[in-house]
Amino acid sequence: MVQPLKGLVVLEMAGLAPAPFAGMILGDFGANVIRIDRTSSISTDVLVRNKRSIALNLKDSKAKQVFIKLCEKADILLDPFRPGVMEALGLGPEIILDRNPRLIYARLSGYGQSGSTVAGHDINYLATSGILDMMGRQGENPYYPMNLLADFAGGGLLCVMGILMALFERVKSQKGQVIDAGLTAGTAYVATFPFLMQKYGLVWNDERGKNMLDGGAHFYETYKTKDGRYMAVGAIEPEFYACLLDKLGFDKEEHIPKQHDKEDWPKMKQKFQDVFLTRTQDEWIAIFAGSDACVTPVLSFKDNTAAFPQPAPALSRTPAKRATYSDQTTFLQPGKHSIDILKEFGVSSKEIQQILASKALLDSNASRL
Repeated sequence: MVQPLKGLVVLEMAGLAPAPFAGMILGDFGANVIRIDRTSSISTDVLVRNKRSIALNLKDSKAKQVFIKLCEKADILLDPFRPGVMEALGLGPEIILDRNPRLIYARLSGYGQSGSTVAGHDINYLATSGILDMMGRQGENPYYPMNLLADFAGGGLLCVMGILMALFERVKSQKGQVIDAGLTAGTAYVATFPFLMQKYGLVWNDERGKNMLDGGAHFYETYKTKDGRYMAVGAIEPEFYACLLDKLGFDKEEHIPKQHDKEDWPKMKQKFQDVFLTRTQDEWIAIFAGSDACVTPVLSFKDNTAAFPQPAPALSRTPAKRATYSDQTTFLQPGKHSIDILKEFGVSSKEIQQILASKALLDSNASRL
């Protein structure tokens, strides 16, 4: 079965989470992804499936020429560095696109190519995007959801979206282009819904942690069960809320405050919590099975109750390669495929020997020459 991106060559400059995730997505859907490692690096990247590695010292002129030769035959280049790093190496977009005008040069950086060049991580990009101010419990510090939003949603995933749009446009123009995938801007884009809701005083019209979707409402919350597990409740619509009350055993004659009376939300949270503590998670799963109460168990990768991540979305004719997970993570050794890759790109054995001798190329299987 032919995968949708089969035949595309992706060069992924070794970096942190966003670029490896983008490269993994492209590889999952069939692209030939080659990670460009440093000759001195030891990789702990776990987003390595469907990838190969070549290790080059790009400060060396011979290695630089080899890299340019790879770029001449590539479709996509993933640049995970701060603005100016590739230019300092003499490998910026102007030089590379001159050699290959059809290349899509995708740049992932914290604050974008025209923004700050200081160091940062997911939490910093959330903070400067404006979204972190909206996250967290009432009266507590803003709280960040691991590094999912900026690194992976606003960063790697939106970068892939940009790449796919550029590939589509290239069919018509036969030209590549530069993609500026700034993580801060990407995070702000992902947060368009809460931004507009807050702007117009709809769902987010109060202080952090007192609104419907940020921990304020009793009908959009997590609750502990008798066995120390949790159930997630998201009964927003009135008919779903009515179903929730019924399944929790509230008497129809019992006085229950109106769903959206904010003053009663804390009291109703405590009522809900008291009820959820009377049964185990499995018992609640059985009670809510098949209902529209919008109640689900909080599952875990740790105890294998949640399904392992798979490439998404699913395509009917040309699906991605299914991901497999072993008990032990296998890291991609830098330079593991250097010689094989260079041969595929038309570099002669003599040239390979020369660059190996100069220490500008690393291959752990150099005896194959």
